[in-house]
Amino acid sequence: MGHRRSDDERGRQEVERAVLAYLHRHPDAADTLDGIVSWWLPQQRYETERERIERVLSVLVERGALRCDRLPDGAVLYALNRDTRPPLH
Repeated sequence: MGHRRSDDERGRQEVERAVLAYLHRHPDAADTLDGIVSWWLPQQRYETERERIERVLSVLVERGALRCDRLPDGAVLYALNRDTRPPLH
């Protein structure tokens, strides 16, 4: 069971690094979870890991690295929180 947890943690860190790296290259980017899965992270084929990505995005919002805004249609838009620009790991 401990091995599974370390794999999950490694995967979570990989997603986090990929999201922050994308935003470092595209600081004006903002997108929904679907857009992030489809456009920001396509090379990693994260379509099947949507839940993990959503958890990572939530953690980044909690830390203040990202902000999220709910759109009128109910979708949530994620973007760099310009008040506290995160360091790249």
